[in-house]
Amino acid sequence: MARTAWCLGIGVLLCGSSIPARAVEPFFFVQLSDPQFGMFTDNKDFAQETANFEFAVATVNRLRPAFVVITGDLVNKPGDAAQIAEFHRIAAKVDATIPVYNVVGNHDIENVPTPATIAAYTNQFGPDHYAFRRAGFVGIVLNSIVIHAPQQTTNQLAEQERWLRSELERARDNGAQHIVIFQHHPWFLKTADEPDQYFNIPRERRAAHLALFRESGVKFLFSGHYHRNAVARDGDMEAVTTGPVGMPQGGDKSGLRVVIVRDDRIEHRYYHFGEMPNRIDLRAAPTGRAASAPVQ
Repeated sequence: MARTAWCLGIGVLLCGSSIPARAVEPFFFVQLSDPQFGMFTDNKDFAQETANFEFAVATVNRLRPAFVVITGDLVNKPGDAAQIAEFHRIAAKVDATIPVYNVVGNHDIENVPTPATIAAYTNQFGPDHYAFRRAGFVGIVLNSIVIHAPQQTTNQLAEQERWLRSELERARDNGAQHIVIFQHHPWFLKTADEPDQYFNIPRERRAAHLALFRESGVKFLFSGHYHRNAVARDGDMEAVTTGPVGMPQGGDKSGLRVVIVRDDRIEHRYYHFGEMPNRIDLRAAPTGRAASAPVQ
């Protein structure tokens, strides 16, 4: 836990600096989502989640990404001490040189969060919204639960929106090549104007945020929550929803996503646990090739 929190603190510090952006040398990161300890057995145990998350961490340590982002639902039962302890025990096995960035999920702070549930999360896992930077790449982590269901957290939502506008402006002013949004809920699964449902952000708040992202040059939105994979576009903005490390749904399989960041583009591919790559090849893909992380 302490090592993860230290990484978060460094991310916030760097984003708050005025270091000029540099050209992005190709690198890759790994997105894990929904380890959700306890989901397989409805909180009776978390043996399967332990096996899956340990395998994911072993893969991270073998591939050696620049960083890891875990997009929410770290546990299944909010505040469960055993589930939280098991998440921290395994997350601590990630090599100390690889930053780990946690993202809050609805199972971490309830479907309708309160100031108390958010405070409990931040005490255990670190900030619920923050930014981190690597050269010309800026990652912005949001608490999507207060966007999805702000009934008891209107102040927190307003504060996050003010902060978000400030961070987007700072990233633009510093000439960031890539500004990427990470959160738990998908903004949309198929189209930007799709009807509201459990798995997406309500249109009332979705439209305003997407307009802000377009204005700010955001091209990629990474999320989880859906327990399966979905990729959708709105103009040149891509909403990438990543399947779970934990229990899959809808016929999908447990796995992780590898994301390659280049100076002029971002490529990504989801790997289920039966097809993990031996290494990630950062050489540029031939023109016209579908965006993915090549397997070698």
